[in-house]
Amino acid sequence: MCGYRRGEVEIPTVPVVATLAPAPGDASDRVQAAIDVIAARAPDASGFRGALLLRKGEYRLSRTLRISASGIVLRGEGSEADGTVLLATARSQYSLIEIGTDNLPTTWKPVSGTWQKILDAYVPVGATIVSVKDASRYQVGDSVVIQRPSTAEWIHAIGMDSIPPRSDGGEVVQWEPGHRNLHFDRVITAITGNQITVDAPICNSLDAAFGGGVIFRHDLERIREVGVENLRGDSLYDGPTDERHGWTFIAFNNVADGWVRDVSATHFGYACVQLGKFARAITVERAKSLEPVSLIQGGRRYAFAVSGQLCLVRDCYSADGRHDFVFGGLTPGPNVFLDCTAERAQADSGPHLLWSCGMLFDNVTVRGNELNIRNRGNLGTGQGWTGANSVLWNCSADRFVCENPPTAQNWAIGCVGAVSGNANWDLRGIHATPTSLYRAQLHDRLGQ
Repeated sequence: MCGYRRGEVEIPTVPVVATLAPAPGDASDRVQAAIDVIAARAPDASGFRGALLLRKGEYRLSRTLRISASGIVLRGEGSEADGTVLLATARSQYSLIEIGTDNLPTTWKPVSGTWQKILDAYVPVGATIVSVKDASRYQVGDSVVIQRPSTAEWIHAIGMDSIPPRSDGGEVVQWEPGHRNLHFDRVITAITGNQITVDAPICNSLDAAFGGGVIFRHDLERIREVGVENLRGDSLYDGPTDERHGWTFIAFNNVADGWVRDVSATHFGYACVQLGKFARAITVERAKSLEPVSLIQGGRRYAFAVSGQLCLVRDCYSADGRHDFVFGGLTPGPNVFLDCTAERAQADSGPHLLWSCGMLFDNVTVRGNELNIRNRGNLGTGQGWTGANSVLWNCSADRFVCENPPTAQNWAIGCVGAVSGNANWDLRGIHATPTSLYRAQLHDRLGQ
Protein backbone atom coordinates (compact mmCIF):
# COMPACT_ATOMS: atom_id res chain seq x y z
CA MET A 1 0.00 0.00 0.00
CA CYS A 2 3.04 2.26 -0.33
CA GLY A 3 3.75 4.61 -3.18
CA TYR A 4 1.70 6.67 -5.58
CA ARG A 5 -1.96 5.74 -5.11
CA ARG A 6 -0.97 2.82 -2.86
CA GLY A 7 1.09 1.28 -5.69
CA GLU A 8 -2.12 -0.03 -7.21
CA VAL A 9 -2.10 1.99 -10.46
CA GLU A 10 0.56 2.89 -12.98
CA ILE A 11 2.07 6.35 -12.75
CA PRO A 12 0.30 8.37 -15.45
CA THR A 13 1.85 10.09 -18.44
CA VAL A 14 0.50 13.62 -18.18
CA PRO A 15 0.04 15.55 -21.46
CA VAL A 16 2.48 18.35 -22.25
CA VAL A 17 0.89 21.81 -22.17
CA ALA A 18 4.06 23.96 -22.40
CA THR A 19 7.58 23.52 -23.75
CA LEU A 20 10.84 25.36 -23.13
CA ALA A 21 14.18 25.11 -24.92
CA PRO A 22 17.60 25.95 -23.46
CA ALA A 23 18.83 29.53 -23.77
CA PRO A 24 21.95 31.40 -22.62
CA GLY A 25 22.07 32.82 -19.11
CA ASP A 26 20.19 32.02 -15.94
CA ALA A 27 16.96 30.12 -16.58
CA SER A 28 15.46 30.33 -13.09
CA ASP A 29 12.88 33.03 -13.83
CA ARG A 30 11.94 31.59 -17.20
CA VAL A 31 11.33 28.05 -15.93
CA GLN A 32 9.54 29.26 -12.80
CA ALA A 33 7.27 31.49 -14.87
CA ALA A 34 6.32 28.55 -17.09
CA ILE A 35 5.49 26.47 -14.00
CA ASP A 36 3.37 29.32 -12.64
CA VAL A 37 1.42 29.63 -15.89
CA ILE A 38 0.53 25.94 -15.68
CA ALA A 39 -0.42 26.40 -12.01
CA ALA A 40 -3.00 28.99 -13.11
CA ARG A 41 -4.73 26.50 -15.42
CA ALA A 42 -7.85 24.68 -14.27
CA PRO A 43 -7.19 21.01 -13.50
CA ASP A 44 -8.85 18.36 -15.64
CA ALA A 45 -11.19 15.67 -14.33
CA SER A 46 -8.20 13.64 -13.13
CA GLY A 47 -6.69 16.57 -11.26
CA PHE A 48 -3.91 17.32 -13.75
CA ARG A 49 -3.01 20.76 -15.05
CA GLY A 50 -0.35 19.49 -17.42
CA ALA A 51 3.34 18.85 -17.95
CA LEU A 52 6.10 21.35 -18.64
CA LEU A 53 8.57 19.80 -21.08
CA LEU A 54 12.15 21.03 -20.93
CA ARG A 55 13.94 20.18 -24.16
CA LYS A 56 17.41 18.64 -24.13
CA GLY A 57 20.22 20.89 -23.04
CA GLU A 58 21.45 22.82 -20.01
CA TYR A 59 19.35 25.10 -17.82
CA ARG A 60 21.40 27.17 -15.36
CA LEU A 61 19.48 27.71 -12.13
CA SER A 62 20.67 30.10 -9.43
CA ARG A 63 17.63 29.53 -7.22
CA THR A 64 15.09 26.88 -6.30
CA LEU A 65 12.29 25.92 -8.69
CA ARG A 66 9.00 25.55 -6.80
CA ILE A 67 5.93 23.53 -7.67
CA SER A 68 3.20 24.67 -5.27
CA ALA A 69 0.01 23.69 -7.10
CA SER A 70 -1.48 20.27 -7.74
CA GLY A 71 -1.46 18.49 -11.07
CA ILE A 72 1.87 19.71 -12.46
CA VAL A 73 4.64 17.54 -13.92
CA LEU A 74 8.16 18.78 -14.68
CA ARG A 75 9.57 16.61 -17.47
CA GLY A 76 12.80 16.51 -19.40
CA GLU A 77 14.16 14.55 -22.34
CA GLY A 78 16.62 12.30 -20.56
CA SER A 79 18.57 11.86 -17.34
CA GLU A 80 22.00 11.35 -18.90
CA ALA A 81 24.57 14.06 -19.59
CA ASP A 82 23.16 14.55 -23.10
CA GLY A 83 19.58 14.89 -21.84
CA THR A 84 17.88 17.72 -19.97
CA VAL A 85 20.34 19.04 -17.37
CA LEU A 86 19.30 21.39 -14.56
CA LEU A 87 22.51 22.96 -13.26
CA ALA A 88 22.67 24.49 -9.77
CA THR A 89 24.93 27.53 -10.07
CA ALA A 90 24.54 29.43 -6.77
CA ARG A 91 27.33 29.39 -4.18
CA SER A 92 25.08 28.21 -1.35
CA GLN A 93 23.35 25.07 -0.10
CA TYR A 94 19.87 24.82 -1.62
CA SER A 95 17.37 22.43 -3.13
CA LEU A 96 17.09 22.67 -6.88
CA ILE A 97 13.42 21.58 -6.99
CA GLU A 98 10.98 21.89 -4.08
CA ILE A 99 7.43 20.56 -4.20
CA GLY A 100 4.71 21.55 -1.74
CA THR A 101 2.60 24.53 -0.72
CA ASP A 102 4.22 27.88 -0.07
CA ASN A 103 3.24 27.77 3.61
CA LEU A 104 5.09 24.78 4.98
CA PRO A 105 3.69 23.23 8.15
CA THR A 106 5.88 22.44 11.12
CA THR A 107 3.67 20.14 13.18
CA TRP A 108 0.41 18.19 13.12
CA LYS A 109 -2.42 20.42 14.39
CA PRO A 110 -5.74 18.92 15.57
CA VAL A 111 -8.95 20.38 14.20
CA SER A 112 -10.84 21.84 17.14
CA GLY A 113 -13.14 19.38 18.87
CA THR A 114 -11.74 16.25 17.23
CA TRP A 115 -9.01 15.21 19.69
CA GLN A 116 -9.99 12.04 21.56
CA LYS A 117 -8.31 9.34 23.58
CA ILE A 118 -8.32 5.88 22.03
CA LEU A 119 -10.19 3.61 24.44
CA ASP A 120 -8.63 0.26 23.57
CA ALA A 121 -6.26 -1.02 26.25
CA TYR A 122 -4.01 -2.43 23.54
CA VAL A 123 -3.97 -1.87 19.77
CA PRO A 124 -1.45 -4.18 18.07
CA VAL A 125 0.96 -3.47 15.26
CA GLY A 126 -0.89 -3.87 11.96
CA ALA A 127 -4.28 -2.79 13.31
CA THR A 128 -6.58 -0.53 11.29
CA ILE A 129 -9.42 -0.17 13.85
CA VAL A 130 -9.51 1.92 17.02
CA SER A 131 -12.31 2.70 19.47
CA VAL A 132 -13.27 6.14 20.76
CA LYS A 133 -15.96 7.58 23.03
CA ASP A 134 -17.73 9.59 20.31
CA ALA A 135 -17.20 8.65 16.67
CA SER A 136 -19.84 11.16 15.54
CA ARG A 137 -17.08 13.78 15.48
CA TYR A 138 -15.68 12.16 12.33
CA GLN A 139 -16.84 11.19 8.84
CA VAL A 140 -15.66 8.65 6.31
CA GLY A 141 -13.00 10.36 4.20
CA ASP A 142 -11.62 12.48 7.03
CA SER A 143 -7.85 12.77 7.28
CA VAL A 144 -6.81 11.86 10.80
CA VAL A 145 -3.69 11.36 12.86
CA ILE A 146 -3.35 8.43 15.22
CA GLN A 147 -0.75 9.56 17.72
CA ARG A 148 1.38 7.21 19.81
CA PRO A 149 2.68 9.25 22.76
CA SER A 150 6.21 9.02 24.12
CA THR A 151 5.66 8.75 27.85
CA ALA A 152 8.29 8.58 30.56
CA GLU A 153 7.24 4.97 31.20
CA TRP A 154 7.89 3.95 27.60
CA ILE A 155 11.18 5.83 27.36
CA HIS A 156 12.35 4.11 30.54
CA ALA A 157 11.23 0.69 29.25
CA ILE A 158 13.44 1.03 26.17
CA GLY A 159 16.39 2.47 28.10
CA MET A 160 16.45 5.83 26.39
CA ASP A 161 16.50 7.77 29.65
CA SER A 162 19.88 6.27 30.48
CA ILE A 163 21.91 6.58 27.28
CA PRO A 164 25.56 6.24 28.33
CA PRO A 165 28.00 9.14 28.02
CA ARG A 166 30.23 9.49 24.98
CA SER A 167 33.88 8.60 25.34
CA ASP A 168 34.86 11.87 23.65
CA GLY A 169 32.87 13.95 26.13
CA GLY A 170 30.36 15.04 23.49
CA GLU A 171 26.82 16.01 24.41
CA VAL A 172 24.27 13.25 25.00
CA VAL A 173 20.59 14.15 25.23
CA GLN A 174 18.33 11.69 27.02
CA TRP A 175 14.97 11.18 25.37
CA GLU A 176 12.28 13.37 26.92
CA PRO A 177 8.56 12.58 27.32
CA GLY A 178 6.44 14.16 24.61
CA HIS A 179 9.38 14.66 22.24
CA ARG A 180 9.32 11.23 20.57
CA ASN A 181 5.65 10.93 19.57
CA LEU A 182 4.67 9.02 16.43
CA HIS A 183 2.00 10.43 14.10
CA PHE A 184 0.29 8.00 11.73
CA ASP A 185 -1.40 9.97 8.95
CA ARG A 186 -4.50 8.05 7.89
CA VAL A 187 -7.88 8.39 6.15
CA ILE A 188 -11.09 7.07 7.70
CA THR A 189 -12.64 4.36 5.52
CA ALA A 190 -15.47 3.17 7.82
CA ILE A 191 -17.22 4.03 11.08
CA THR A 192 -19.16 1.34 12.94
CA GLY A 193 -20.61 2.49 16.22
CA ASN A 194 -17.65 4.05 17.98
CA GLN A 195 -15.06 2.05 16.07
CA ILE A 196 -13.06 3.86 13.41
CA THR A 197 -11.37 2.03 10.52
CA VAL A 198 -8.50 3.69 8.66
CA ASP A 199 -6.89 3.05 5.29
CA ALA A 200 -3.51 1.73 6.44
CA PRO A 201 -2.24 -0.13 9.51
CA ILE A 202 -0.40 1.49 12.36
CA CYS A 203 3.21 0.36 12.69
CA ASN A 204 3.60 0.62 16.45
CA SER A 205 1.35 -0.74 19.16
CA LEU A 206 -0.76 1.54 21.33
CA ASP A 207 -0.46 0.25 24.88
CA ALA A 208 -2.36 1.77 27.80
CA ALA A 209 0.64 0.96 29.99
CA PHE A 210 2.63 3.46 27.92
CA GLY A 211 -0.04 6.12 27.47
CA GLY A 212 -2.24 4.43 24.85
CA GLY A 213 -3.00 6.70 21.93
CA VAL A 214 -5.13 9.55 20.65
CA ILE A 215 -6.85 10.34 17.37
CA PHE A 216 -7.66 13.70 15.84
CA ARG A 217 -8.70 15.12 12.50
CA HIS A 218 -6.19 17.30 10.67
CA ASP A 219 -6.64 19.68 7.76
CA LEU A 220 -3.05 19.83 6.57
CA GLU A 221 -2.90 21.52 3.19
CA ARG A 222 -1.22 19.37 0.56
CA ILE A 223 -0.77 19.40 -3.17
CA ARG A 224 -1.37 16.21 -5.16
CA GLU A 225 -0.72 14.55 -8.49
CA VAL A 226 2.69 16.10 -9.09
CA GLY A 227 5.79 14.59 -10.60
CA VAL A 228 9.36 15.12 -11.76
CA GLU A 229 10.68 12.88 -14.52
CA ASN A 230 13.36 12.35 -17.17
CA LEU A 231 15.75 14.98 -15.84
CA ARG A 232 19.35 15.25 -14.73
CA GLY A 233 20.36 17.50 -11.86
CA ASP A 234 23.93 18.74 -11.58
CA SER A 235 25.76 21.26 -9.42
CA LEU A 236 28.74 23.49 -9.96
CA TYR A 237 31.35 23.05 -7.24
CA ASP A 238 34.85 24.09 -6.30
CA GLY A 239 36.85 21.02 -5.36
CA PRO A 240 35.86 17.61 -3.95
CA THR A 241 34.98 18.89 -0.45
CA ASP A 242 33.16 22.07 -1.46
CA GLU A 243 30.02 22.70 0.61
CA ARG A 244 28.72 25.92 -0.94
CA HIS A 245 26.73 24.54 -3.84
CA GLY A 246 23.56 22.63 -4.74
CA TRP A 247 22.63 20.39 -1.81
CA THR A 248 19.46 18.47 -2.73
CA PHE A 249 18.13 17.81 -6.21
CA ILE A 250 14.43 17.16 -5.46
CA ALA A 251 12.62 17.75 -2.15
CA PHE A 252 8.99 16.83 -1.46
CA ASN A 253 7.31 18.60 1.45
CA ASN A 254 3.54 18.54 2.04
CA VAL A 255 2.60 16.41 -0.96
CA ALA A 256 0.39 13.36 -1.41
CA ASP A 257 0.29 11.02 -4.41
CA GLY A 258 3.32 12.26 -6.27
CA TRP A 259 6.31 10.73 -8.00
CA VAL A 260 9.88 10.99 -9.22
CA ARG A 261 11.05 8.71 -12.01
CA ASP A 262 14.00 8.37 -14.36
CA VAL A 263 16.20 11.09 -12.89
CA SER A 264 19.85 11.37 -11.92
CA ALA A 265 21.63 13.71 -9.53
CA THR A 266 25.34 14.49 -9.83
CA HIS A 267 27.59 16.47 -7.49
CA PHE A 268 24.98 17.36 -4.86
CA GLY A 269 26.05 17.38 -1.22
CA TYR A 270 23.02 15.90 0.51
CA ALA A 271 20.38 14.04 -1.49
CA CYS A 272 19.09 13.06 -4.87
CA VAL A 273 15.54 12.86 -3.44
CA GLN A 274 14.35 13.91 0.01
CA LEU A 275 10.81 13.09 1.20
CA GLY A 276 9.86 15.28 4.16
CA LYS A 277 7.69 14.27 7.11
CA PHE A 278 4.49 15.60 5.53
CA ALA A 279 5.02 13.66 2.30
CA ARG A 280 2.53 10.82 1.82
CA ALA A 281 2.20 8.13 -0.85
CA ILE A 282 5.16 9.15 -3.02
CA THR A 283 6.90 6.82 -5.49
CA VAL A 284 10.55 7.34 -6.41
CA GLU A 285 11.73 4.98 -9.13
CA ARG A 286 14.76 4.57 -11.36
CA ALA A 287 16.69 7.44 -9.77
CA LYS A 288 20.48 7.67 -9.43
CA SER A 289 22.72 9.57 -7.02
CA LEU A 290 26.20 9.96 -8.52
CA GLU A 291 29.50 11.57 -7.53
CA PRO A 292 28.33 13.55 -4.48
CA VAL A 293 30.52 16.49 -3.48
CA SER A 294 30.90 17.30 0.23
CA LEU A 295 32.94 16.53 3.26
CA ILE A 296 32.46 12.91 4.29
CA GLN A 297 30.95 13.47 7.71
CA GLY A 298 27.62 13.77 9.50
CA GLY A 299 24.65 15.42 7.80
CA ARG A 300 25.90 14.76 4.27
CA ARG A 301 25.30 12.26 1.46
CA TYR A 302 21.88 10.91 2.44
CA ALA A 303 21.18 9.95 -1.16
CA PHE A 304 17.56 8.85 -0.72
CA ALA A 305 16.19 10.23 2.54
CA VAL A 306 12.66 9.41 3.67
CA SER A 307 10.78 10.98 6.59
CA GLY A 308 7.25 10.65 5.20
CA GLN A 309 4.88 7.69 5.21
CA LEU A 310 3.34 5.27 2.73
CA CYS A 311 6.28 6.00 0.40
CA LEU A 312 8.01 3.64 -2.05
CA VAL A 313 11.58 4.02 -3.31
CA ARG A 314 12.33 1.39 -5.95
CA ASP A 315 15.00 0.55 -8.51
CA CYS A 316 17.28 3.33 -7.28
CA TYR A 317 21.07 3.51 -7.27
CA SER A 318 23.62 5.40 -5.21
CA ALA A 319 27.41 5.56 -5.43
CA ASP A 320 29.80 7.07 -2.88
CA GLY A 321 27.06 8.10 -0.48
CA ARG A 322 27.06 7.80 3.29
CA HIS A 323 23.56 6.85 4.41
CA ASP A 324 22.35 5.92 0.92
CA PHE A 325 18.90 4.53 1.76
CA VAL A 326 17.88 6.12 5.03
CA PHE A 327 14.92 7.00 7.22
CA GLY A 328 14.93 10.06 9.43
CA GLY A 329 13.89 10.13 13.06
CA LEU A 330 10.34 9.22 14.10
CA THR A 331 9.35 8.18 10.58
CA PRO A 332 6.02 6.44 11.19
CA GLY A 333 5.68 4.11 8.20
CA PRO A 334 4.87 2.00 6.43
CA ASN A 335 7.59 2.77 3.89
CA VAL A 336 9.54 0.60 1.44
CA PHE A 337 12.95 0.55 -0.21
CA LEU A 338 12.74 -2.01 -3.04
CA ASP A 339 15.42 -3.27 -5.46
CA CYS A 340 17.92 -0.55 -4.55
CA THR A 341 21.72 -0.71 -4.74
CA ALA A 342 24.45 1.31 -3.05
CA GLU A 343 28.09 1.01 -4.10
CA ARG A 344 31.18 2.27 -2.29
CA ALA A 345 28.98 3.19 0.66
CA GLN A 346 30.76 5.36 3.23
CA ALA A 347 28.32 4.55 6.07
CA ASP A 348 25.38 2.26 6.75
CA SER A 349 21.89 2.30 5.29
CA GLY A 350 18.80 1.84 7.41
CA PRO A 351 16.85 3.94 9.89
CA HIS A 352 19.19 6.56 11.30
CA LEU A 353 17.76 7.60 14.65
CA LEU A 354 14.81 7.94 17.02
CA TRP A 355 12.47 4.98 16.61
CA SER A 356 11.20 4.90 13.05
CA CYS A 357 8.85 2.00 12.41
CA GLY A 358 7.12 -0.03 9.72
CA MET A 359 10.07 -0.13 7.34
CA LEU A 360 10.66 -2.76 4.66
CA PHE A 361 14.05 -3.11 2.98
CA ASP A 362 13.27 -5.52 0.14
CA ASN A 363 16.16 -6.71 -2.06
CA VAL A 364 18.40 -3.82 -1.04
CA THR A 365 22.14 -4.23 -1.67
CA VAL A 366 24.80 -2.22 0.17
CA ARG A 367 28.33 -2.77 -1.12
CA GLY A 368 31.16 -1.54 1.06
CA ASN A 369 29.19 -1.07 4.26
CA GLU A 370 26.28 -2.22 6.44
CA LEU A 371 22.49 -2.37 6.46
CA ASN A 372 21.30 -1.95 10.03
CA ILE A 373 18.30 -1.65 12.33
CA ARG A 374 19.86 -1.18 15.74
CA ASN A 375 20.48 0.85 18.85
CA ARG A 376 22.89 3.65 17.94
CA GLY A 377 23.10 4.61 21.59
CA ASN A 378 25.02 7.82 22.17
CA LEU A 379 25.97 8.41 18.54
CA GLY A 380 25.08 11.89 17.43
CA THR A 381 23.66 13.35 20.62
CA GLY A 382 21.72 10.22 21.55
CA GLN A 383 20.23 8.67 18.42
CA GLY A 384 19.29 5.56 20.37
CA TRP A 385 16.94 2.92 19.00
CA THR A 386 16.60 3.60 15.29
CA GLY A 387 13.90 1.20 14.18
CA ALA A 388 11.03 -1.01 15.28
CA ASN A 389 8.61 -3.49 13.72
CA SER A 390 10.59 -3.55 10.49
CA VAL A 391 11.87 -6.14 8.01
CA LEU A 392 15.01 -6.79 6.00
CA TRP A 393 13.99 -9.17 3.19
CA ASN A 394 16.43 -10.80 0.75
CA CYS A 395 19.00 -8.06 1.24
CA SER A 396 22.77 -8.18 0.73
CA ALA A 397 25.44 -6.17 2.55
CA ASP A 398 28.94 -6.53 3.88
CA ARG A 399 27.38 -6.78 7.33
CA PHE A 400 24.02 -6.56 9.07
CA VAL A 401 23.25 -5.46 12.60
CA CYS A 402 19.60 -6.14 13.34
CA GLU A 403 18.35 -5.90 16.91
CA ASN A 404 15.05 -6.14 18.75
CA PRO A 405 14.28 -3.14 20.94
CA PRO A 406 12.22 -3.61 24.09
CA THR A 407 8.47 -3.46 23.30
CA ALA A 408 8.97 -4.20 19.57
CA GLN A 409 10.34 -6.68 17.03
CA ASN A 410 12.50 -6.62 13.90
CA TRP A 411 13.08 -9.34 11.31
CA ALA A 412 15.90 -10.20 8.88
CA ILE A 413 14.93 -12.92 6.41
CA GLY A 414 16.95 -14.27 3.50
CA CYS A 415 19.81 -11.83 3.99
CA VAL A 416 23.34 -12.47 2.70
CA GLY A 417 26.32 -11.06 4.60
CA ALA A 418 27.88 -11.17 8.05
CA VAL A 419 25.20 -10.83 10.71
CA SER A 420 24.84 -9.83 14.35
CA GLY A 421 22.08 -8.78 16.70
CA ASN A 422 19.18 -10.39 18.54
CA ALA A 423 16.45 -9.75 15.94
CA ASN A 424 14.34 -12.49 14.41
CA TRP A 425 16.67 -14.07 11.84
CA ASP A 426 15.66 -16.67 9.27
CA LEU A 427 17.37 -18.17 6.20
CA ARG A 428 20.74 -16.55 6.87
CA GLY A 429 22.79 -16.58 3.69
CA ILE A 430 19.95 -18.05 1.63
CA HIS A 431 17.42 -15.88 -0.19
CA ALA A 432 13.79 -16.49 0.70
CA THR A 433 10.69 -17.15 -1.36
CA PRO A 434 8.86 -15.10 -2.54
CA THR A 435 11.66 -13.09 -4.08
CA SER A 436 10.00 -9.81 -3.10
CA LEU A 437 7.78 -9.43 -0.05
CA TYR A 438 6.43 -6.09 -1.30
CA ARG A 439 5.42 -7.50 -4.67
CA ALA A 440 3.88 -10.61 -3.12
CA GLN A 441 1.74 -8.52 -0.79
CA LEU A 442 0.74 -6.18 -3.62
CA HIS A 443 -0.36 -9.12 -5.77
CA ASP A 444 -2.35 -10.55 -2.86
CA ARG A 445 -4.04 -7.21 -2.23
CA LEU A 446 -4.98 -6.85 -5.89
CA GLY A 447 -6.17 -10.46 -6.09
CA GLN A 448 -3.62 -11.37 -8.75
